[in-house]
Amino acid sequence: MKQFSTVTAGYALMLLLAIFPMQQTTAPERAVAQDPREVRALWVVRHTMTSPGAVKILVERASANGITDLIVQVRGRGDAYYNSPYEPRAAELQGLPADFDPLSLVIDEAHRAGLRVHAWLNTYLVSDVGNLPTSTAHLIYQHPEWLMVPRGLAAELYYRDPRQPEYLARLAAYARQNPRSLEGLFISPANPVVRQQLLRLWLDIATRYEVDGLHFDYVRYPSPEYDYSRVSLDQFRREMVRTLPEDDRDFLVRRMDQDPLLQVRTFPDQYAQFQRRQVNLLVERIYREVKKVRPDLKISAAVFANETDAVRSRFQDWKTWLQRGWLDAVCPMAYTPDTRLFERQITTAIALAGGREVWSGIGAYRQAVDEAREKIELSRQLGTKGFILFSYNSLIEASPNNPRGQYLENLRDLIVAPVDED
Repeated sequence: MKQFSTVTAGYALMLLLAIFPMQQTTAPERAVAQDPREVRALWVVRHTMTSPGAVKILVERASANGITDLIVQVRGRGDAYYNSPYEPRAAELQGLPADFDPLSLVIDEAHRAGLRVHAWLNTYLVSDVGNLPTSTAHLIYQHPEWLMVPRGLAAELYYRDPRQPEYLARLAAYARQNPRSLEGLFISPANPVVRQQLLRLWLDIATRYEVDGLHFDYVRYPSPEYDYSRVSLDQFRREMVRTLPEDDRDFLVRRMDQDPLLQVRTFPDQYAQFQRRQVNLLVERIYREVKKVRPDLKISAAVFANETDAVRSRFQDWKTWLQRGWLDAVCPMAYTPDTRLFERQITTAIALAGGREVWSGIGAYRQAVDEAREKIELSRQLGTKGFILFSYNSLIEASPNNPRGQYLENLRDLIVAPVDED
């Protein structure tokens, strides 16, 4: 896809600012974060930002317990927990005052307290399947042709009109039948229109909100069984025919009419490379275009901690993103309670980062406070730039690992402990 020129990007920024001025109507004086050298962050799932009171409590508890950064989920399932001109307002915000903008309020409150805010966007995951979106403006209804297709339905759906209700119904039914390997419905990385739309979302937030960073999540395929949508198969075929001898090309083109999967079966390794390249194209383009308009923003990504599995099974080649400078920080989701495995995963990430920042992702929801303490201490010993706890929700809700809902408070002494000077 053609890249924006610098002139075009500048014009786009001016146009966005003219149409949608900065949501920050005030510019609160920002306090100084306790220790700018270490990121002490929380992943904040969208469900805990559905009222002004909840937002204020979030910031108060984070600030009181030494947190420096909030990574707040503002795009969960193709919907918006901010005032978006491109996607429908989240169903959880329906019935609340129209001027309630969770992202804007978090920024106001957090900046007053000296905390940084990163807008967390789920990239390709756009819908649960247990409860499909209710808004008819949602992209799964407006653009079902954007959705990924599993290999098992590829031959059937290749010839079916995506606008027919049966198309979406088949995809949703398949996902419901495979809950262990699928979180829901995903949009296709191979679709150039999808890439353009996702770039639009990122630039919109970057230019209208005073965020400190933007955060990728679900920037991957769900499994090797995806994506076999028509757009992906056709894109791959167009690439391959340019590289094949004429006789082979003519044979494959003729056979494709009877067997849409012929080429991916014939060239499985090339198709896997093609799939990784589609995700790479998005990450690179978003990074470069966002930096043109907001060079100060920190661009980070939550990634599978097992780098081999990420590359082979999810087509998430985060090592390449780091090596080519398309991320400022990588956040391996090393959620395991096993401290030895956690150490191996974070050590590997640091080795692959090539000097870029590593923020270790700690699965607090899966382990007791003492186990999380071990991992925070280990992260510091290994030389990471910081850590992120998943998730704020689990830290404040009573559970077997958190009987009184005081997980964050029980970590406070360690979180605020001074970091040794080099």
